[in-house]
Amino acid sequence: MISLSTHVLDLERGVPARGVRVELWQEDLVTAAETDHDGRIAELAADLQPGIYRILFRPPESPFFKGVGLEVELAEGHYHVPLLVSSYGCTTYRGS
Repeated sequence: MISLSTHVLDLERGVPARGVRVELWQEDLVTAAETDHDGRIAELAADLQPGIYRILFRPPESPFFKGVGLEVELAEGHYHVPLLVSSYGCTTYRGS
């Protein structure tokens, strides 16, 4: 079983990023959701098949980054992929 969660932090303001649309793509859109009041999507997807996926974050508050995309290979297990974003940069990592 493969599952995916995420968390988006607005580093410029020092708060969770609410209302960020996050899309999960393979060839087509698999699922999409928006971050909650704590900047989280506890379960963006579950019961995924192994493979290469694209995660697209669309932070509405960022004056520069309108879309941040990642290509990841998912195998068995749970994956947590946070995004840290400000007007001047963004970064992500594989969380736990």
